[in-house]
Amino acid sequence: MADYRKMWEDLGMDVEMHDQLCAVLPQAFGDVYLSQENRPEGMDYYNMVVADIHGIRPAELIEHQEKGGKVFGTFCVYVPDEIVFAADAIATGLCGGSQFWVPGGEKVLPTNTCPLIKASVGARLDRTCPFFRIADMYVGETTCDGKKKAWEILGEDVPVYVMNLPQMKRAKDVQAWAEEIADFKNKVEEFTGNQVTAEKLAKSIKLINSKRKALERLYHTRKQDVVPISGRDALLISQIAFYDDPARFTQMTNALCDELEQRVENGVSVVPAGTKRIMLTGTPLAIPNWKLHNIIETSGGVVVCEEMCTGTRYFENLVDETKETVDDQIQALAERYMKINCACFTPNEGRIDDILRLAKEYKVDGIMDVNLKFCNLYDTEGYFVERALKEAGIPVLSIETDYTDSDAQQLRTRVSAFIEMLNH
Repeated sequence: MADYRKMWEDLGMDVEMHDQLCAVLPQAFGDVYLSQENRPEGMDYYNMVVADIHGIRPAELIEHQEKGGKVFGTFCVYVPDEIVFAADAIATGLCGGSQFWVPGGEKVLPTNTCPLIKASVGARLDRTCPFFRIADMYVGETTCDGKKKAWEILGEDVPVYVMNLPQMKRAKDVQAWAEEIADFKNKVEEFTGNQVTAEKLAKSIKLINSKRKALERLYHTRKQDVVPISGRDALLISQIAFYDDPARFTQMTNALCDELEQRVENGVSVVPAGTKRIMLTGTPLAIPNWKLHNIIETSGGVVVCEEMCTGTRYFENLVDETKETVDDQIQALAERYMKINCACFTPNEGRIDDILRLAKEYKVDGIMDVNLKFCNLYDTEGYFVERALKEAGIPVLSIETDYTDSDAQQLRTRVSAFIEMLNH
């Protein structure tokens, strides 16, 4: 591991506090990931990315800035990365998946705010996440009330641009989203000093579509009876997709898929035949939130799909690549992004349809509906999710959790009982 201390100090990070995070991450990663048997060799790349998650990529972003480029930090799968890359800028995910950052967020946010928002705000305010230090601008959206207020707090010391996501999916809402994307394009052009041309936008649409196709290919291998990769590893890849250079990520993920497809052909599975296939649905699991996957896969199940923003919602549906004018390209972007079924929409039958479709495609034995504490949207929608699954005869377990390990034992008991029930 290279020494990035000087870089962190130059970023104004609280290096001593950050050291505490660096001290526990390798142990956690080792326990969850390196303890697995028969992992695909292609996972070495992702191991390396996590080992230096606050080093390698941040150093690349800083190098980009030194050449005059801008970095945009994004929180949500609705923000169109294509626009950012078309302006010769870079979009990156931000920190928000660890209990380590939650106390910092609670200094300014109500305790009954979801841990994802508290952790994000804490990572910024406590100066312990390089991505939050590097980003020239944060791009927020109006997916939930907690986030809307958090943007105001974060906006006090870094430029924050908020995209107003419609809460319904009528034709006029798709149109409104196209207008939001057009406004975002204007803001990005103004901020970077670079014009988003039809040619550049076409190129970045292809770039991000290629990343989606690589993830789709990865997930396709998980549909097979032979399970060539654990749910933990697939989750890690999805999480890294938010940070890594898109072209490199696509290349490495496709190389891994070559190996996984070969494994399927050779009958090489990471779990014994008959292991119960579990799908997770619900709130996103930001890095390093590996708790639930780890519990499931060390309690006799295997996770084969995530209907989450760190899952199918991130990569399903491609942007139409045939459009030739910026206006038409923006329309194509709006239509693709409005197909994402977040719980912020009303009504939201599309998400129920997705869950039922994915359950069939991935041949799942049971579904766990996962809700981060205090996320009212997904918690309330759980009522409809559970009802639809029960009507379809699909066993479902509802789970509410946060980033602490205080409920790990209780979760393990419930998960084990659920898997045991599926076995009978």
